[in-house]
Amino acid sequence: MKNFALIGAAGYIAPRHLKAIKETNNNLIAALDKFDSVGVLDSYFPKADFFVEFERFDRHLEKLKRAGTQLDYVSICTPNYLHDSHIRMALRRGADAICEKPLVLNPWNIDALKDIQKESGNKINTILQLRLHPSIIALKNKVDIEDKNGKYDVDLTYITSRGNWYDISWKGDESKSGGIATNIGVHFYDMLYWIFGEVQENIVYLREKDKASGYLEFKNARVRWFLSINEDDLPKEIKIKGQRTFRSITIDNQELEFSSGFTDLHNVSYQEILKGNGFGLSDSEESIKIVHEIRNIAISKIGEKHLFLK
Repeated sequence: MKNFALIGAAGYIAPRHLKAIKETNNNLIAALDKFDSVGVLDSYFPKADFFVEFERFDRHLEKLKRAGTQLDYVSICTPNYLHDSHIRMALRRGADAICEKPLVLNPWNIDALKDIQKESGNKINTILQLRLHPSIIALKNKVDIEDKNGKYDVDLTYITSRGNWYDISWKGDESKSGGIATNIGVHFYDMLYWIFGEVQENIVYLREKDKASGYLEFKNARVRWFLSINEDDLPKEIKIKGQRTFRSITIDNQELEFSSGFTDLHNVSYQEILKGNGFGLSDSEESIKIVHEIRNIAISKIGEKHLFLK
């Protein structure tokens, strides 16, 4: 049984990590969040010590270490801009880090973390759950063995409605979240790179607070993408059903069915990490470069009308 600490216990994604820690038969010894709405801990680890101040949390872990309790992993579920700092804290404590995506906001942060990882001897893991989805794995295997004449044509649309709270939270602040392409799109870009190879072209047609669109050309695919958190962008048939999320990927006009199978992917991620097979810094590097470019390159209006796939 391994000992875990968790930073960001009050966040949206924390329950998935708590569930994964418990269902892989491990123990949570301490949790931290500046907000104290963390009753979810009772469902998983009611005896875990909880702190709202980083200094007390850090001191507690030091006391446990001196008393002979080994901290093996720190799970990080905090706002994106804090990931870098909290990863460093985990490694300084002699633990491996398990960090939600995006691992960091900028490519140069990866370079700095590589040095710290080497110095500490501990490992940095990130959650790239789409690489573990059965449908995505099947697609990658197909692309790897298929002798295709030319590139695949891919359309990616992801609309996940968010309320007025979004702009007020850290997610609405691009300096903290990286903006919409980073916050809700980074794992899709990672998936596309993993399947179709290195990026050859990156064009952005639209970049607003609540939506973005663009074109990515990979070694083996041409990808048109559209991301939105605005429910007005939902297709009519989805609105009629009362759904607030729409996810679609087509490859050469064939729909990829991957709407199900997401429930336990954090559990699978933890299982692989515990076996030493987690996704690390090098796995995250290309998607971090992609979203950094999307945030910073000039917007092109050429072809914009073709990007809206509703």
